[in-house]
Amino acid sequence: MEHPFGYIKDSNVYLKGFLGQEDRVIGEVKESEESTIKYFEDRFEMVRQKVEKLKKDIEENQNKGSFLMKLIHLKESLLTYDALGDFPSLIAELEKEESYLEEIIQVNRERNLELKRGLIAEAEALMHSTDWKKDSEEFKNLKVKWLKTGPVSKELEEAMETAFQDALDVFYGNRKNYFDGLALQAEQNLKIYENLLEQAREAHDMADVRLAFEISKKIQKKWKESGRVPADKRQPIWDEFSKLNNRIFSKYKRVMQSVPTLSPGLMIKKIEKLAQEMQILSAGPSSAGVMYEAKKLQAEWKKLPPKKPRNAQQSIKTFVFSTDLVFEKSFLDKLAHSKYEDFDQKEKSEQNTIKAGILKDLIARDQKELDTIKDNVENFRSNEAEFDVMIQRKIYGFNRKLEVKNYLLKELTNN
Repeated sequence: MEHPFGYIKDSNVYLKGFLGQEDRVIGEVKESEESTIKYFEDRFEMVRQKVEKLKKDIEENQNKGSFLMKLIHLKESLLTYDALGDFPSLIAELEKEESYLEEIIQVNRERNLELKRGLIAEAEALMHSTDWKKDSEEFKNLKVKWLKTGPVSKELEEAMETAFQDALDVFYGNRKNYFDGLALQAEQNLKIYENLLEQAREAHDMADVRLAFEISKKIQKKWKESGRVPADKRQPIWDEFSKLNNRIFSKYKRVMQSVPTLSPGLMIKKIEKLAQEMQILSAGPSSAGVMYEAKKLQAEWKKLPPKKPRNAQQSIKTFVFSTDLVFEKSFLDKLAHSKYEDFDQKEKSEQNTIKAGILKDLIARDQKELDTIKDNVENFRSNEAEFDVMIQRKIYGFNRKLEVKNYLLKELTNN
């Protein structure tokens, strides 16, 4: 049986060769020759409609160049598509569209080239500026404009990117060198006062009242020995610094007057009891009742004398770790409920998966901050012992956070 674009021979359906291709088998007769021919004609109609839809999409969309690869893939597929119809005409239509798109893309690339040359000129005009604040914003705006500008021709792309990035590197390199080399005495003194204020804040929040008082005495002495800075910068720091130290002294005096006399043996038993009770709370799920009991235990702990027996160190560590774990569980539970309103209706395994995912993000954030502190230790190195103590305390604090979070993550993933 003959067909304008094919024929049937020995129960096989052939498509006549086109565009240099030989005749090829595209199927076989199933029920009748007529129905088989109709089937392959319908298949051609389907692909013809695909071509029409693509042409319409190109016509209706502003970003016409984005359809080029789709068009090329469709054109290539026609060479192996099993159907009966006028494939050369379809391919000719697509090639016409392809030429149209390539012209548009070329025009766009030429326009993008002019835009990027302008941005490079602006960047090069600013790259030696020393107005750091103003021109940092200008470079941010230039970077945004650059990213929003479309591509140029491939043979120019690398050179354009390099030229623009070189201008940015010059400016930001000069800015970094300026701030790295800024070593005025007033700024150094101000940094010392800020460090002393930070130590006062940390001492104020310490549970060990006696240690907080000892640190307070040392940093007040150091404050008196520090150099001069402009009064408008020094005064706000001093106002907070003096208030914190006054509170530390008042707390120390109040605690020292109210501390009951306990024998070492009784104190150890009391510490062990509080540690055991807090450990039990930390082993279960978070709830309002658990938090209430944990805060009661904390209040009891604060009533203990600041100086505790050495034999109680393990129990002290247990209490501190368990306390951190209780509060971490509560915080994690609040985050999970804030992200998923239906959290309580989910399966326990899904709840654990959600919490584990949140924990991993928190751990990554804490680890990043810890790594930043460690990497920058040398940049903030001071000859003062108090400053080094403050840095080590920060590092210890982050390590403690990570230890608790990793423990909780392991607990969640094993359940």
